Amino acid sequence: MSSIRDLTLPLVTVTEAAARGASAWIGRGQKETGDGAAVDAMRSAMQAVPMRGMVVIGEGEKDEAPMLYNGEEVGSGQGPEVDIAVDPVEGTSFLANGMPGSICVLAAAPKGAMFRPGPAFYMDKLVVPPAARGKIDPAAPMKDKLAALARALGKDVSELVVFLLKKPRHDQVIAEIQAAGAMVRLQTDGDVSGGIMATLGDKVDAMMGIGGTPEGVITACAARALGADMFGSLAPQKPDEAEAVRAAGLTPGKWLGLNDLVSSDDVLFVASGLTSGDILSGVHTGAGLVTTETLVIAGQDASLRRIFTRVRAG
Repeated sequence: MSSIRDLTLPLVTVTEAAARGASAWIGRGQKETGDGAAVDAMRSAMQAVPMRGMVVIGEGEKDEAPMLYNGEEVGSGQGPEVDIAVDPVEGTSFLANGMPGSICVLAAAPKGAMFRPGPAFYMDKLVVPPAARGKIDPAAPMKDKLAALARALGKDVSELVVFLLKKPRHDQVIAEIQAAGAMVRLQTDGDVSGGIMATLGDKVDAMMGIGGTPEGVITACAARALGADMFGSLAPQKPDEAEAVRAAGLTPGKWLGLNDLVSSDDVLFVASGLTSGDILSGVHTGAGLVTTETLVIAGQDASLRRIFTRVRAG
């Protein structure tokens, strides 16, 4: 019986293609055009992957997104049935402004394994390393959460670093973290990268706060693969979103566990660097060659691999 892991190299070619496709738009101030280039390249490369895939979390509904829309069938039409979540460019502002940290990312799981967020665009998230799995109550007061995390990691609260997006909605959360004695690391975009760092316990000890729901499900695949822990709670930011979420039978504010977000260990997380950042080197062109770095996290054996690929430019 085929496994999602058998799709590793084919899916690596997908995020690599997206990174190369978008790289021409680094620093050119046109984030929509750069994102569109990544979408086109990702969609084209995905059609050669030997799978019967469905985009569970993509660029939006069909009327809004001509490619990689929610519900689109992708792949060659042969092979395992697969749920796919994509973020062709996480950090479009980083791409447009030539700043560090933009990546091209996707996740894959067996059909039916991924949480389907429907009209929920925003999710409150908590990601912690494997040593803290099962030891954190996401609904606890901040001081108690940080104390439990410190105990699990064998650290003092004053040593903890928590990643959050730098958004006005997080002002109170940031104040609570700092009042408890921990440190924050703020970034304007890119909470998939923040979640990966928290999953690895590398540079940060946790990722918290409200970001995109698609990014949350993608991060959950990496967290599950590496034995880390994650919680998500739908957090609509506008009344019409809240109404749509409830109409879809979902409950804003209810904490979902890792098993709710992705229910299989047979998962893949694949990300290629677009502009160099904390977790990946960006696309580099020189001497007629284009070099990419890709991070692959596979759930079947909790493995993490870095793949460097060089192809001829053009």
